[in-house]
Amino acid sequence: MRFKNILQSRYGGLLLFSLIFITLSFLIRTILLIGDFQNTDPGLIHIFQIYLYGLFYDLVTISYFIIPFVFYLLIVPDRIFSSKIHKWISYVFFIITIGILVFSGIGEWFFWEEFSVRYNFIAVDYLVYTHEVISNIRESYPMPIIILGMLLLSASIFALVKKHFDKSINSESRFVSRLKLSLILWLIPLLAFYSVNKSTAEIMDNTYSNELAHNGIYQIFSAFRNNELDYKAFYKTIDNKEAFSHLRQLLKTSNSEFVSDDVFDITRQITYTGENKHYNVMLITVESLSASFFTRFGNTNNITPNLDSIALQSLFFTNFYATGTRTVRGMEALTLSLPPTPGFSIVKRPHNENMFTLGNVLKSKGYANNFIYAGNGYFDNMNYFFGNSGYDIIDHKDFSSDEITFENAWGVCDEDLFAKATQVADSLYKKGQPFHNFIMTTSNHRPYTYPEGRIDIPSHSGRNGAVKYTDYAIAKFFREAKKHPWFENTIFVVVADHCASSAGKTSLPIKKYHIPLIVYAPAIITPGENTTLASQIDFAPTILGLLNMDYKSKFFGKDILLDQPNRALLGTYQKIGLLQHNQLTLQVPTKRTEAFQVDNLEQQTTKLNQEELRDAITYYQTASYLFHNKLYNFTEE
Repeated sequence: MRFKNILQSRYGGLLLFSLIFITLSFLIRTILLIGDFQNTDPGLIHIFQIYLYGLFYDLVTISYFIIPFVFYLLIVPDRIFSSKIHKWISYVFFIITIGILVFSGIGEWFFWEEFSVRYNFIAVDYLVYTHEVISNIRESYPMPIIILGMLLLSASIFALVKKHFDKSINSESRFVSRLKLSLILWLIPLLAFYSVNKSTAEIMDNTYSNELAHNGIYQIFSAFRNNELDYKAFYKTIDNKEAFSHLRQLLKTSNSEFVSDDVFDITRQITYTGENKHYNVMLITVESLSASFFTRFGNTNNITPNLDSIALQSLFFTNFYATGTRTVRGMEALTLSLPPTPGFSIVKRPHNENMFTLGNVLKSKGYANNFIYAGNGYFDNMNYFFGNSGYDIIDHKDFSSDEITFENAWGVCDEDLFAKATQVADSLYKKGQPFHNFIMTTSNHRPYTYPEGRIDIPSHSGRNGAVKYTDYAIAKFFREAKKHPWFENTIFVVVADHCASSAGKTSLPIKKYHIPLIVYAPAIITPGENTTLASQIDFAPTILGLLNMDYKSKFFGKDILLDQPNRALLGTYQKIGLLQHNQLTLQVPTKRTEAFQVDNLEQQTTKLNQEELRDAITYYQTASYLFHNKLYNFTEE
């Protein structure tokens, strides 16, 4: 059937929609490419690949998008299809559909500006947690102007194609002819469902280019579909018994003994000489605190003056890495000491109750644990996870009106959050109970708003101001804490949940995972700088080491101060890596591997080392096995 004949048939509306879809996708891809051109390979072949692969994913997305419309066009008889009422109903639906495409395109531009990627798991979260997200968007962008522009653009597009759309509505057709074409149009998405995924057409050597080549709408549905990736199906494996036998070697430390000969049981008895110290632990997990914000790592904007000073009075870990690019990934690593298994964070998954967490270990030793959050902890399933991991929950609902001086879409400002943490600490101190507070800040998050008059950068002016305000609030918290009787017996920790940006030219840009870890306790810990390569999974064992606490452990992490880990585990929801011996070994669906030589946070492609790959497979395969077989749960001693 010729193009003109299809355009004038009742399926002409689908053809018009497809052309509009491809055109808008081409425009948004071009706009994003121009905005990030310096991060892509400017070669003509590379640019050609971006648009060719982009067209491929656009067509696949269209095939999914039109499934219900094809069904509708098949069953509606001609007398209804060509009626005046149906004509106006079709106008409305066609304009709405165009509006969805325009809205998606505008949304992708803002999403790229924030994360430098197409829609992904984060966008899925944005669809689920509408209150926080809509409030954040309203506070961050001039929405009335954006909506007006979107409506005008949608109306203009419809006006351009209305003449052709009318011809398709006034056409006549036989059911048998419609059935043949409908079956063909259904066969395409069916084949795509079983044969196409995010990795089907990839530009191997540049992550920015890969993201540009993808289609945002396809990506968001792919994220829904792949919220958890089966390790065996998507990644290289070895025999489970071999993996656990090797894991035991990797986890063995100078002060640990395995409690069982069962190779699948990684429980160890951890022993320290001397008495348990019973120090309090105040963990301040800072939203998006990249190491690159610090003067120590070359920043010249003076946006962390207080933390720069505090670091000099602390035990400062300068070769420390986040395990992921989301807050829940940081929470997962800091509490579970477990590698980042592919898919959604365990914090968000079902069956995550009573796992082996720092909270449960401390609770068994008589500690009171609190998860203290500035916003609504139902977001990202945080309250459920922490509430079933040995922590009591304190979030926005627990702040009285007189305790809130400023708030935005994500919750109360950091000053108010720290004031609440101080109040909680006072209460527990009066009870004579040691405590661990997991404090999660939010002020360093778009829309970057905070109380005026605190720092020399106006609120709502960008990331630098938000970082500097958080720096100010932490220093204020420490000054206030010094006035309280529990201060000298408390270990304060400042660590990031993840970096401010995760995008880079390579699959896992190491520099976008580099974060600070500051352990501040003037009466307890001698200041110094520790350069051991480690990551967030090493936090819990290191803190328990500072407490001199004997305990049974299933943690994958190590006490950095006793047995240097000299490795970091990090990933995205699909790509998982092991940084070790200046080499990043990467596993990618489906069962592919990459390797990079790392020098001063810069990386270049190198030959895969089989021993490094074996270590990487061991860490991730066993972590997945333990979670899915409920072998990483907490059992009272």
